[in-house]
Amino acid sequence: MKTELCWKVKSVEPQENYFLYLVFADGKHGLFDMKPYLNDGVFRELRDPVKFNSVRVCASSIAWNNDIDIAPETLYQDCISI
Repeated sequence: MKTELCWKVKSVEPQENYFLYLVFADGKHGLFDMKPYLNDGVFRELRDPVKFNSVRVCASSIAWNNDIDIAPETLYQDCISI
């Protein structure tokens, strides 16, 4: 499977303490910690739990209602397998 296809996010579920549970196209799954991002620029508004919990799969990555997104390769690379 090409690397780019591995990065494709198949599902996302918000978790407590600003973690995201992610499942990728290649079967990898785990937790992505959003806390390091929440003090930077547009990500600050995701400190609101209602906004944070509005995350959804969008194309091959994830996005929030305000169109904030993260590169799928970043999600894949920094996802902690569980």
